[in-house]
Amino acid sequence: MIKRVLFFLMICSGFLFAQEPKSALTLDVHNFYGTILKHNPDITHLITGHPSGLIVAAQRKTYGEKEWQRLYNYPDYGASFIYNDLDNEFLGSAAGLYLHYNFYFFNRNLLFRVGQGIAYTATPYHIDDNFRNIAHGSHLLSSTYFLLNYKRSNLIDRFGLQAGLGVVHYSNANFKAPNKSTNTFIFNAGITYSLEAQSDQNYIAKETGLVKGAEPMGFGFLVRSGINESDVVGSGQLPFLTLTAFADKRLNKKSAIQIGAELFFSKALERYIDFRATGRFNDGTTGDEDAKRAGAFIGHELRINKLSILTQLGYYFYYPYDFEGNVYNRMGLQYYISKNLIGGVSVRSHAAKAEAVEFSIGYRL
Repeated sequence: MIKRVLFFLMICSGFLFAQEPKSALTLDVHNFYGTILKHNPDITHLITGHPSGLIVAAQRKTYGEKEWQRLYNYPDYGASFIYNDLDNEFLGSAAGLYLHYNFYFFNRNLLFRVGQGIAYTATPYHIDDNFRNIAHGSHLLSSTYFLLNYKRSNLIDRFGLQAGLGVVHYSNANFKAPNKSTNTFIFNAGITYSLEAQSDQNYIAKETGLVKGAEPMGFGFLVRSGINESDVVGSGQLPFLTLTAFADKRLNKKSAIQIGAELFFSKALERYIDFRATGRFNDGTTGDEDAKRAGAFIGHELRINKLSILTQLGYYFYYPYDFEGNVYNRMGLQYYISKNLIGGVSVRSHAAKAEAVEFSIGYRL
């Protein structure tokens, strides 16, 4: 799994930095302080202090040389590092590497950053040495962070200020149990610095009707796969397969809506059914239940050049065994390798409870 995540990040990294060489490089360094949100009562014993840490980021400015830059008000793109002391003896600390975008609003004084990457924790769950850490079941974790900051650049020569609030999320998406995850609400403040003298390059003006670009309905299919583990610790990491067919309608150059249907095969669910049947839980499980599921979904795709942010809401219409509920949701990233070929990574969840990290390959007609 980790090799595939790293490969996907390398693809995204190539996309992010293969831009015009005119863009100015900037740095920012922040301290942060916050608290772990109690999204699940099972992690109450892990919320004992106030996490703190450091964010270091490097990014390139854009000026609108490419159409997607003008569409999104000239965002920055870059990479960042976070060190996070979670202020709990069982959670320990985490360090992560991310790719991120900075989007700007209100005359470029308000910044919204979204970053996705991989974090490492030295103290995950261990049945003997650290059995209380039910939040992080593995050393390597998927991590996402968001910042909403006020930013003023070049206040004193090349130095500026940036401050606000954010959220840092850690989870392995049930790649390995347990996986209750953590979400830390933070306040951050720091300085920014431009490595180049303030550019006199002007932003390329947006054309009238730039966002327009509706297309006829398209059709495609995806194969999603990976490995995951049920909530039964030690039950084993097993493969799954999801076959998806979809139709989409691109409304403009930013947005598309989707509908689709999919069929789910899960070895981890098969083993979970066997566990419930043989464990004398008296819940009616016989072991003969079908582990397959079939669902239908609606979704939205936000296009940012060749990358897109995917959000979907689905319902299992074939659901022979009750596992986490009929409703599921999916969030992820897709990358258009070519006009028709799609690669991606996503997390499928039931409300806030993740079931699997899905790696996908597909074709859009």
